[in-house]
Amino acid sequence: TNSKAFTAKTSCVRRRYREFVWLRRQLQKNAGLVPVPELPGKSAFFVGSSDEFIERRRQGLQQFLERVVQSAVLLSDSRLHLFLQSQLPVAAIEACVQGRGPHSVTEAILHYAMAGCAWGQ
Repeated sequence: TNSKAFTAKTSCVRRRYREFVWLRRQLQKNAGLVPVPELPGKSAFFVGSSDEFIERRRQGLQQFLERVVQSAVLLSDSRLHLFLQSQLPVAAIEACVQGRGPHSVTEAILHYAMAGCAWGQ
């Protein structure tokens, strides 16, 4: 990204659907009256191959994130930045945002960026 809102200009993270559900809830709590985009549905009755389902969901999650980062209010949430720019699990994101982690939000993001985008670190 070229956005000045992000500490790391490039990041790659792996997230599960339930983590997106958590992120959306957190954004809703902190956004006040600003609407938070919907997540793609979690349909148990998808017709087609599992590869098609996964790709459709991935596209839906990508659209969710694109809409989220278009909102200045949502973009100001530290949880969003850690979600997108670190591989920290949800509990560690919460601890970091609340000042209970070993690093500040910016330090956590930079630490992850320096680790070379390794999965699971």
